[in-house]
Amino acid sequence: MKTLVIAEHNSENLSAATLSVIDAAKKLGRDIDLLVANNSCSSVLDEAKSVEGVSSVLDFSHEKFANEIAEDIAACVVSVKDDYDFFLTSSSTSGKNNLPRVAALLNIQQISEVTEILDEKTFKKPIYAGSCIATVQSTQEKNALTIRTTSFEKADAAGGSASVITKDVPETESRKSGFVKNELTVSDRPELTSADIVVSGGRGMQNGENFALLEAVATKLNAAVGASRAAVDSGFVPNDYQVGQTGNSVEPNLYIAVG
Repeated sequence: MKTLVIAEHNSENLSAATLSVIDAAKKLGRDIDLLVANNSCSSVLDEAKSVEGVSSVLDFSHEKFANEIAEDIAACVVSVKDDYDFFLTSSSTSGKNNLPRVAALLNIQQISEVTEILDEKTFKKPIYAGSCIATVQSTQEKNALTIRTTSFEKADAAGGSASVITKDVPETESRKSGFVKNELTVSDRPELTSADIVVSGGRGMQNGENFALLEAVATKLNAAVGASRAAVDSGFVPNDYQVGQTGNSVEPNLYIAVG
């Protein structure tokens, strides 16, 4: 049996988080296939088949993947479930949206935020908001894992020669949600989850205009900007700035917290 990694991309490039998930998948000692749900994104498929360690790329191409819906992604995973005993994705917003539905449809318990893979059934993960590290052992035949990508290296994006297998996109039954709109924060600064330096603000910033001060500092330092949940809930900055248990997991070398 093999490991299936659910890829994340922006329709142009494979995400850095997916490369870290592939590195984690290698520690399971199985062949690794990469599932790419896309809207005819040839550049993403070219990148995917070149990643070192990937055996096959499953190409689920359909116009509905122009805007990702969890029901559609889960249907693709379930359609190939018999070939795999591990299903991995990152613990990003996308991963947290997709994999729980996959686990539910497979009737298995998901193991979230894995930071270390000891063997094919034993994993480490943080609990109590990271205050403790739990070692958990699974007795399930199939396992669904979200990977905390800051705990793993990135697989080499070059050197691979995976085959691309075109798959039929299944119909989604009982679909109860639909795409409305997507609001993204566009920035030239590093991605928050992989930044070497993070400048983060809290409720004490008082308003969104004051966050501009942090933006200027972050630009000078080539740092990402983060925020506490209180700052996000107060509407100072978008949700994707949030750092912490219910936000983004970060592991920078320098973290500047501004109250």
